[in-house]
Amino acid sequence: MTDAGVQVESMRVAFDGVTALRDVSLAVESGEFFTLVGPSGCGKTTMLRAIAGLTDGAEGTVAIDGRDVTDAPPEERNVGMVFQNYALFPHMSVRENVAYGLRFHELADKSEDDRVAELLELVDLGGVADRSPEQLSGGQQQRIALARALAPEPDVLLLDEPLSALDAKLRKRLRVQLQTIQRELDITTIYVTHDQAEALALSDRVAVMHEGRVEQVAVPETVYRDPTSRFVAEFVGDNNLFDGRVTDDGASVAVDGATLPLPAGTAASPGESVTVAVRPEAIAVDDGDEAGADGTTLAATVETVEFLGDAYRVHCRWQGRRIECKTTAANPPAGRVTLRFDAADAQLL
Repeated sequence: MTDAGVQVESMRVAFDGVTALRDVSLAVESGEFFTLVGPSGCGKTTMLRAIAGLTDGAEGTVAIDGRDVTDAPPEERNVGMVFQNYALFPHMSVRENVAYGLRFHELADKSEDDRVAELLELVDLGGVADRSPEQLSGGQQQRIALARALAPEPDVLLLDEPLSALDAKLRKRLRVQLQTIQRELDITTIYVTHDQAEALALSDRVAVMHEGRVEQVAVPETVYRDPTSRFVAEFVGDNNLFDGRVTDDGASVAVDGATLPLPAGTAASPGESVTVAVRPEAIAVDDGDEAGADGTTLAATVETVEFLGDAYRVHCRWQGRRIECKTTAANPPAGRVTLRFDAADAQLL
């Protein structure tokens, strides 16, 4: 497998006067599992198709393995793509579907039959070669589409929400298998999803997209723990956002009559409007109704409790606003409670 990286510079795409990508630049490293995540309509699939050469009217440059492919047609870019609907041919057998990926490519060191057999074993479907796609489950079809995309030994693998049509349990199982295959082949992979948990679980790095722009590119832990914008903080996982003003001493934030500490290691000017973000799992819920004097605790009232299996989501009301907490305690408290969090667990946006 040839090592490859992907470099996109100043990509702009518009459809019928609507701008889908706004001067987006990305650099994906060789062998990296890179994910584009964002809500519907943010431009992530448009970006994937622009890299593949499937978008008309794209402005910008694309390089793969240091080779400028901006003007190259899709078949000359040496990319493999798995679409959301898999696009398997119903009139062909599984074996023929996988072999179709070799139609315009010659293998230097093995026969077509050997390559197909190798890929079917890789995706753990060696026993279904003679079946038609209609005889397979959704998860099996997804793996056949992956095998077909990998058949010509592409430099880059592009995956457009390939798990979106599957049930939650199967998605979790297949994303582990997908990650294992990607690591085994060491192939540069760009993955598109709107599922934040999926993006965090699979990726070496994540690009969060919004309205045709990239809001943040970082490793999953950084995107989750240190978002660079309000949008990222709200979109990636759950968050509690407190809007307020920095106090005169510059050490805390005044929010709805309470004083919250500034997150550790951050600085802001007195009087500046800021937002403090605190993840639900960082807020402890204790019995009682007395707020502490240091501003790290809030007296609140529990409204509802959701059982999640491995934890409880506790919805509380404080100063007219809802605060979401998450606890693994066997019996979360009800009624009047005290919410506690450390300044080190807060983020300044």
